[in-house]
Amino acid sequence: MQNANEPVRHSEAAAADGAVFILDGRRSRFTVQAFATGLLSAMGHNPTIGIRTFSGEVEFAPDALRADGFRLTIQAASLAVLDDIGDKDRREIESVMKNEVLEIEKYPEISFDALAPVTVSKIDGSLYSATLNGNLNLHGVTRGECILARIVSMGEMLRASGDFTLQQSNYRIKPVSVAGGALKLKDELKFSFEMVANKRNQN
Repeated sequence: MQNANEPVRHSEAAAADGAVFILDGRRSRFTVQAFATGLLSAMGHNPTIGIRTFSGEVEFAPDALRADGFRLTIQAASLAVLDDIGDKDRREIESVMKNEVLEIEKYPEISFDALAPVTVSKIDGSLYSATLNGNLNLHGVTRGECILARIVSMGEMLRASGDFTLQQSNYRIKPVSVAGGALKLKDELKFSFEMVANKRNQN
């Protein structure tokens, strides 16, 4: 038995304090689903946008059911159309999205900062749920948003998944049209994510 006057061993302190996990963008997937209206809506043409460059980290202590310090940063210029469409339509949609919708020259980054504490609940075994209430900064507007995630703790790695929706108009974004007005987008966007994060090396 450890003497009460002895210092807590590093491994025990780490278990109590949790560990920092860094997002692995290459093994993660983050997409945005837009919903069409207008002529092409009858064809089910709902553009899917991929977010290619993002980074973030979180401190997670599964035994203590605690998570802190989650911040996600997205490079707005990295958004790209994933749909199998013609090059001309792809270029037009991406140009409108970056220059007219997101105005990436003025607002190059999108960020989300979760407020502490993050509510964590154990579902079963290594599966957890987390409720992240935080501030989303998008297009020069900062608003509170709530994101629900399911987390699998795998020791040196975390996997998190979930989805959430937001209204473009809440961020001073006006839904635009492309393809000569044939494709118009609704106000609502749906974000889906499957994130992988690796434990940061303490050395």
